[in-house]
This record gives sequence, C-alpha cells and structure tokens, in this order.
Amino acid sequence: MINVSLGRRQFLASAASLSALALAGCATTTPPRLVEVVEPRHAVPADVAMMYGPLVDEGYSLRAADMTLVDPLYWRQQVVDPTGEKPGTVVVDTANRFLYHVGDAGMATRYGVGIGRDGFAWAGRAHIAYKKKWPTWTPPSEMIDRQPELEQYRHGMEPGIGNPLGARAMYIHQGQVDTIYRIHGNPDETSIGKAVSSGCVRLLQQDVIHLADSVKTGSILVVM
Repeated sequence: MINVSLGRRQFLASAASLSALALAGCATTTPPRLVEVVEPRHAVPADVAMMYGPLVDEGYSLRAADMTLVDPLYWRQQVVDPTGEKPGTVVVDTANRFLYHVGDAGMATRYGVGIGRDGFAWAGRAHIAYKKKWPTWTPPSEMIDRQPELEQYRHGMEPGIGNPLGARAMYIHQGQVDTIYRIHGNPDETSIGKAVSSGCVRLLQQDVIHLADSVKTGSILVVM
C-alpha cells in the first residue's frame, strides 16, 4: 500500500501540472559509476519467477527478468487501493516508485517503476492517448541538443530489444497536447525503484506488457 507513508489526502493533494516540464524524452542517462556497486540479491519464489519468466512477444524474444536484483516491494502484486481514484485509472506514486492500476472492489494492481531523475520529475493529471506494441523511439530535439550522439535517431529508432521504449509504450497527453512523457518497458532490473530516466515512467518488460494488456486507451493518469 502507499503507506511508505502517505495518506490518501496527501496523495491526492500532491498533483501539479505536467505541462511546465514536458520537454524531456525517454532514455536512461545514468551517470557512470565511479566505484563498483554490488546490487542486493533476493530469494525469488517460484510463482514470481514464472510471472517474470522468458517469453516471445510479437516475434521478439524477451529474457527472464532477474528478480533477485529487484526489491520484493516492487514485484507486481494485488493490493488494497490507496488512491481513491475510480477503476481504470493509472496512478504513479513517484515518491515511492509505484504505479497503480485501479481495479474493482477497492483493489489495485501495483507495479514497481523507475522514474525521472531530479530535474526531469513531473506530476499532474493527464490521460493515456494511445498505446503501441514495440514502438519506435524518437528523441525530442531538446534531448538531441543535450546528447548529440542521438542525432542518428532524430527520425526514430526502429523497434527492438535495444529500443529505450521496450515492448510497450503508453503515450501521455493533456487534452490534445502530447506531453512527450511515456509509460514504457525497460530491461534493466536495477533501475526499478530508482530515479534514473529522463522523465518517463519505466516498468520491467513483463510488467509493461501486463499493464498495456489491461489498461484502456483514454484512461486517466494521475502522477504525484
């Protein structure tokens, strides 16, 4: 539950505007590590290993996610809904690195996510305008200006295992305006529960497929 520790009133009061920060693109730009960091390891129950196992999707082979690298807090699970939003709503709790897909009977599916670094963080209410399977990634001009090596992808990177958007992308609009933010797939287990991406919300590949299969186009998105 969102208690880590945030009450419903505070949770709902935290929403601000997306539009003021909608210039970041979706790619990991984590600075190089100066010292070797040993990631924690966790025992993984058989049902969780199966949930995050290898699969073939749309002709692409996805490896099993190494869930020993992911805190069990961020494994996909059913929880009592802490958001108070109506069923079908997607809620991103950036402070605690959770995404909730609100269901019926007071329950929600909770996923662990990676979120934008400080300076690329964003919050507000919007909607999921559309979804894509194995999308093309096109970095915005502002990102290319910051990272000239991305110039080769100005007109788009083809879908594939190495594409930063992963197996699925959900495109976030406010009204008719594309915010440039995405909820998308990600193969890096060590990014879950951390702030590493340029503004976008990233889920493990198995989780983003699960979410995209159940969320409806037009669904409300709340990010706090």
